[in-house]
Order: sequence, then C-alpha cells, then structure tokens
Amino acid sequence: MDEQPITPHAGPVLDAQGNLTYIGVDGRRYVIGLPPEIDEASLERVMTLLRRGNAVFHEIERLCHRWISEVTGPDLDSRAALVLLLTTMETALEECYPESDTP
Repeated sequence: MDEQPITPHAGPVLDAQGNLTYIGVDGRRYVIGLPPEIDEASLERVMTLLRRGNAVFHEIERLCHRWISEVTGPDLDSRAALVLLLTTMETALEECYPESDTP
C-alpha cells in the first residue's frame, strides 16, 4: 500500500473513546497514535498545546499552497511539488529536532 501524506482538514480532537483524531481533506477520520504510557492528564496537556498552535498550522498550510502554486509548471506538477516540499522541510527541520529530545 502506497502511503501518501494526508492534509488535516481541521485540528486534532479527542473522540468519545479518548483517541486523538483528525479529519483529512479526503473526509476520512485518522487516529493519531500516542505512546501507550500516556495518561489522561498528559493527553489533555498535549491537546492544549495542539489547540494553541492551530492558527499557526493554518498559516503554514496557506504558505505551502502558495509555494506549490508558485513552483508548479510544465516541468514540475503540483503533486511532485508537494512531495518536494514535504521532503525538503523534513530534511531541513530534522537536524534541529532529533528523533527524541527527552533523556
């Protein structure tokens, strides 16, 4: 199965079962996996942080759409531009944020 990134349509929420979920632009619900040892208090703190960043996320999404529209052309279609953007951003940011920043 070819897994493609799914753009969230809305910020993550806790569902009735306590799962952290979001709705993708494709209309499907996605469950975000959290470490099994996370407790309710930790989960609520994570949700608070995610809600705090919601406006910034939407600004980043708007800028991504703008960048893709500016670089898309005869030699680079929009899907290839999206893959290039995500790959480049991951590479640029992963040096600043190691796999685990907790001791």
